[in-house]
Amino acid sequence: MRLSAYFLPLLRENPSEAQIVSHRLMLRAGMIRQSSAGIYSWLPLGLRALKQVEQIVREEQDASGALEVLMPTIQPAELWQESGRYDDYGKEMLRITDRHERAMLYGPTNEEQITDIFRHSIKSYRDLPKNFYHIQWKFRDEVRPRFGVMRGREFLMKDAYSFDIDKRSAVTAYFKMFVAYMKTFKRMGLKPIPVRAETGPIGGDLSHEFHVQADTGESELYFDSDVVLLDENRIDPASLTVQDDIAGWYAATDEKHDPAEFETRVPEARRRHARGIEVGQIFYFGTKYSKPMGAVVVGPGDEPIPVEMGSYGIGVSRLVGAIIEAGHDDAGIIWPESVAPFRLGLVNLRAGDARCIAAADELYAKLCAAGIETLYDDRDESPGAKFAAMDLIGLPYQLVVGPRGIDKGVVELKERGTGKRQELSPEAALNRLGAK
Repeated sequence: MRLSAYFLPLLRENPSEAQIVSHRLMLRAGMIRQSSAGIYSWLPLGLRALKQVEQIVREEQDASGALEVLMPTIQPAELWQESGRYDDYGKEMLRITDRHERAMLYGPTNEEQITDIFRHSIKSYRDLPKNFYHIQWKFRDEVRPRFGVMRGREFLMKDAYSFDIDKRSAVTAYFKMFVAYMKTFKRMGLKPIPVRAETGPIGGDLSHEFHVQADTGESELYFDSDVVLLDENRIDPASLTVQDDIAGWYAATDEKHDPAEFETRVPEARRRHARGIEVGQIFYFGTKYSKPMGAVVVGPGDEPIPVEMGSYGIGVSRLVGAIIEAGHDDAGIIWPESVAPFRLGLVNLRAGDARCIAAADELYAKLCAAGIETLYDDRDESPGAKFAAMDLIGLPYQLVVGPRGIDKGVVELKERGTGKRQELSPEAALNRLGAK
């Protein structure tokens, strides 16, 4: 993509309304634009990053065996009245009346909707287990929306819902998703910390939140440093021993933190205290929804059995902000390669120089042919402005074409994360980038 033809409304100054790093940088980098309090338009660069995050989430959900569906944003109130949550959920729920005076709502979550789908379609224990997920926009009318996409009113979420015949199977499904979440966040360059959590309005008695460390995090975390070293590839979700181990690791937010237990169970050298950003939460809640809503299957003895359920959420749009909070410097964003909106920024230092234009255009064509997603800064701007723009948007690599380099037959390759620079021939640079 040529930057001269792109839409990238960069800001030189920090917006006064932005209180945290990710909000400031997302506005300055032209990723989002506020529509109203807590509601944002995603501009081209931001949308590319959002789609990258979404795709990793989708791939790990698919790998876990979950099946993708797409449920509506607007739900009938009668489903929530049936489950008993319609009045309990509170003012965060946006309630709507349609032209026929039917009570509707803009979904903040989808337990009722998916339970309704299940109860009309699955009747036998032989069709279990099942896990359905979708990636859909949600709305929660926060009292104080703030921090950009970190606490907005409208947000993109992945929510999954498992259905099992008994508690043991349901808890196995829960820890299977636990493992999927660890893999998901690590693929994005994050170090997830799973902590014991309150279940809130979702319900149930087993829940974990997944946090990433950031100085601007809203939660205080107390945890055993060994939790960060967890190898999710060695976890067998069906093993009760492993389930007990996961449930027993000490990691908690301040609401669940027990100082005496922390000191007793965790050696001093491994005790950690930090701030964190929540990026996902999982719940096991048994028959909380299946019993009142009649989600029942016929068991092996022809007996009716209410299914055991769990739900699993990841804040997809929130993750974009969390990744920036975890990866930035004074110059701007530092994207991990897996979620970067483009992998490379190609910079022509002299847009009016025929040799530079020819060399940069040729390189751009070869990069595109190699499938390397490239943002080509071909604008008539000063080198300083171009470097500042590239550092601000934070693409993993920058490839610089200039008159001096052409004279020597080289281009400069810069790694955004480390600042490392090296001069290479154009062919060597292509090979270096193509090897990733």
